[in-house]
Amino acid sequence: MTQGIGTIGAGSAPSGAGAASGASAIDPEKLKVAQQFEAIFLRQMIGSMRSSSLAEGMFDSSASDQFRDMADARTADEMSKTGSFGIADLLIRQFGWDKPAASPQAALRGIAAVEGDAAAMAATAAKGKAP
Repeated sequence: MTQGIGTIGAGSAPSGAGAASGASAIDPEKLKVAQQFEAIFLRQMIGSMRSSSLAEGMFDSSASDQFRDMADARTADEMSKTGSFGIADLLIRQFGWDKPAASPQAALRGIAAVEGDAAAMAATAAKGKAP
């Protein structure tokens, strides 16, 4: 079963394999950023749905359009906080924010491996171009 952002935001570990390994809580700032992105996405989606209206209403005006846009933005913000769409949850998982941070030594080993691979590829390319 999948878990919504509401329970991740509460500081608990994601369900499933991550919960068994004792995954760390998500940084509140990163959670807020993911929710803000979800709100922007939902605003765009709601705006597109509104613009697909085929007929004009009897009471349509620029003032009612502005009020409707503000109401849509507020609705999108509240929808993103519930986590019902799961966009913020997917962002958190995609960026690995639900996992504990790697040690500095592991990061340095990863950088060294990438640099070593790049040097090996450059040497191979140089051998292929040599007469």
